[in-house]
Amino acid sequence: MKPLLATAATYVLLTTAALAQNTGTANFVDAEGKPSGAATLTSTSTGVLIELEVNGLPSEEWVAFHVHETGSCDHTTGHDSAGGHFNPADVEHGYMTETGPHAGDMPNIYVPASGTAKAQVFNSLVALDDSENGIVGRALMIHANADDYSSQPSGDAGNRLACAVIE
Repeated sequence: MKPLLATAATYVLLTTAALAQNTGTANFVDAEGKPSGAATLTSTSTGVLIELEVNGLPSEEWVAFHVHETGSCDHTTGHDSAGGHFNPADVEHGYMTETGPHAGDMPNIYVPASGTAKAQVFNSLVALDDSENGIVGRALMIHANADDYSSQPSGDAGNRLACAVIE
């Protein structure tokens, strides 16, 4: 019986360690390059849960939230260094299109009067690793406008307000 308990305890420890490694972080910078918030990413068997808190956003507005293809947040270029939406399947942008969405498309988030968005968003099309759908080393982006879920290539989401490299 003791070998069985030792094996079970080892399994629990290894499983716990593996789960602990399936988390990530991302620290947002605003359009001026100043820190503006953070996100915690948690891997699950069916995707990635992203919990974020970002300040300095337009009050009482819906804003677009995406994963972008490149892990670069150069504010001097308006965060254009992050490239386009993460789209490994090469499909159309948006939930309202025939072949979409991009893996990096996510629902809009609401910013209350405080200008600080707090949200939990689940993305079932990505993984927290370096696989084809992996987003480690890519960027999270918050735009100035809501995503219309259909305009190509990025939902008419407007300027890039806050960017964070996923680590």
